[in-house]
Amino acid sequence: MYGSDPAATARRFESDGAELIHIVDLDGAVSGEPRHLEALAAIRAAVRCQLDFSGGVREIAAVERLIDAGADYVSIGSAAFLKPELVRQAVQRFPKRILGSLDIRDGRLAIKGWTETSQLTIDDAAQLFRDAGVAAIVYTDIQRDGTESGVEVAKYSQFAKRAIIPVIASGGVASLDDVRGLADCFSDGIAGVITGRAMYENRFTVADAIAASRLSNS
Repeated sequence: MYGSDPAATARRFESDGAELIHIVDLDGAVSGEPRHLEALAAIRAAVRCQLDFSGGVREIAAVERLIDAGADYVSIGSAAFLKPELVRQAVQRFPKRILGSLDIRDGRLAIKGWTETSQLTIDDAAQLFRDAGVAAIVYTDIQRDGTESGVEVAKYSQFAKRAIIPVIASGGVASLDDVRGLADCFSDGIAGVITGRAMYENRFTVADAIAASRLSNS
């Protein structure tokens, strides 16, 4: 547990330079519907930077509620593979505001809050998102997520080259070296890096990560 006031945490991130904050509703991911709309609204009231919300998005009505509550982007994962028409509908309704979410364990696609495994390959899932017109794909290595065990840069780089659309890397970021390694792959299609636990445990700050990514690409 890293604090009971998400809005205060968001304000700290923004004051440190964050331009986009990724919010994950873990309860919603398991239950199948967003559970923390009030927290999202509180964060929206506290910051001006962009917000991406993920977790439990299984219906177009959920997408609409999240946008109304203040999300600039909505990430769709499990529902994209259970009901592919949802992604197309969401993109048509909110162009350039829908992200695809891939949660990967042992090279396979995990769904329903990481409790089940899909038969789709990673590349099949990427094509589904690409065909639907999502703005980017959030690729999470769930074996490393929250572990601070470091990232497998080559894995993200290779996937980004195949995916063709922008890829946001998530899972295992432990140090600024991880940030620099991923930033070196921006030309391959890596568009961003998500980090959480490393910052909560003061391994580095948002400002440190931004500076590292810019220095790597200078």
